[in-house]
Amino acid sequence: MVRCGAVAGLLTLISAAEAIQRQPLPVSELAKQIRGRDAHDGLSARDVDPATLYPEYNLSTPIDHFHNDSSYEPHSDGTFDLRYWYDTQYYKPGGPVIVLAGGETSGADRLPFLQKGIVYQLAKATGGVGVILEHRYYGTSIPVEDFSTQNLRFLTTDQALADTAYFAKNVKFDGLEDVDLSPEKAPWIAYGGSYAGAFVAFLRVLYPDVYYGAISSSGVPEAIYDYYQYFEAAAVYGPPACVETTQKLTHIIDNILIGKAGTDYVAQLKAVFGLPNVTYDNDFASAINGGIYGLQSLNWDPSQSSNSFFQYCSNVSSDSVLYPRTEARRASIEKLIAVGGYKHELDSLANRFLNYVGYVNLTSVSRCRGSQDGCYSTHDSSFYAADDINQSWRLWPYQYCTQWGYLQTGSGVPEDQLPLISRTIDLDYSSIICRESFNITKPSDVEYINRLGGFNISYPRLAFIDGEWDPWRAAGVHALEVPERPNTPSSPYILIANAVHHWDENGVFPNETRLGFPPAPVADTQEQIARFVQGWVQEFTGKC
Repeated sequence: MVRCGAVAGLLTLISAAEAIQRQPLPVSELAKQIRGRDAHDGLSARDVDPATLYPEYNLSTPIDHFHNDSSYEPHSDGTFDLRYWYDTQYYKPGGPVIVLAGGETSGADRLPFLQKGIVYQLAKATGGVGVILEHRYYGTSIPVEDFSTQNLRFLTTDQALADTAYFAKNVKFDGLEDVDLSPEKAPWIAYGGSYAGAFVAFLRVLYPDVYYGAISSSGVPEAIYDYYQYFEAAAVYGPPACVETTQKLTHIIDNILIGKAGTDYVAQLKAVFGLPNVTYDNDFASAINGGIYGLQSLNWDPSQSSNSFFQYCSNVSSDSVLYPRTEARRASIEKLIAVGGYKHELDSLANRFLNYVGYVNLTSVSRCRGSQDGCYSTHDSSFYAADDINQSWRLWPYQYCTQWGYLQTGSGVPEDQLPLISRTIDLDYSSIICRESFNITKPSDVEYINRLGGFNISYPRLAFIDGEWDPWRAAGVHALEVPERPNTPSSPYILIANAVHHWDENGVFPNETRLGFPPAPVADTQEQIARFVQGWVQEFTGKC
């Protein structure tokens, strides 16, 4: 994600696509998450805001499910309102309850999946009730009076999983009060994408008597502290010329930022990119690496997609100068290429470096309003100190700082490989928010998350759906180094060709479908999901 202007649009798309955030984000982008922003600003122009179609409901839920666990001390006997939405229009006796886990955002952001996406599809295919269930602390499901570190102690995956089980055991749906939809009498099927994909996989393992099945889409069950593998998908599946050029230009930049630290060459490098006033070298390196991050924002539905990754790749792969104004910087760039150790490739890299500078200026520098540190810096102790109830940016960072990790670094790449982002983006830099916001100075407790199986997690009626090109694939069961599994109706294991992040989750209205839209790999996967869920429901009915 490029910063400030251009990146704001990309962040909107990624949020709408239910994606784990890029880390670290500059303070200017974190500030946009302060509670009160429009939860539906990523809607397609062709959509009716689903919030107007589905009333919201609340279930009184215990704040603390684990009074025997000292990590939650002081314990709480209180309750909070856990928000949810549902649709019973397709329900038939014997049908399931399909619950989409809201994950790390407002549950309202998930309503399109009830309106026309995977929940709509499965409820219609099975005669079921469709539900969107918000994750504690997100949206309006807030159990505390502020987001101080002390009050975030109940923000754990374990507590949220217990919420989800409690919900199934206690909820009553208006209009179906006389129908016994308890987990003993009706099959409850959970679906989640990304973090929520790992979440529902854990739900199936930990609460198998409550949730009869689960579908983990682009799930990340392997928590990884130094997640340099985020860029593996771009390196493997990106256009080769783009990958090679990005690696070489990044190497030049690192040979200056690291190898020539303290010299005038660092200032010259920043000036060439139009970023002379970015104080910290790692903030500068982070400010210029947005193009390679764009792969995750690609979607099969143009209304939900950004083509920024391929636009970036087209730019830095071109041997023609695409931004004529950058010609004035040619002499400086050629000098920097030589200082950075690539004088022998000057002829092939100079124009591509000019295009890289032009791309960064177009998509980021030109859109920065105010000081450059204000746009791009992650260093702001006073901002991180804010912890009132509106500081919703604190929520997912607290989760990844405490347990999940996924710090996306360049420094973690093995020394015999060239990274796609600067090695100045290291663990120390990426964990600034952990130290400044929560006083967390040790690595995330990924071992606790991975106790449930990590790459090897498996359970009957637990499905895994992944995208071949997904940057988060490396944290899931389809990771390149993990042995393949058989794809069976009981344990579906599906890799969608040429797909990115949980492409099976969103959908279009029936009158919008046409030949090739949704694309065949997505449509086929959604049909497979409907078939195996129908089979699970039939198994449950037979059991009863």
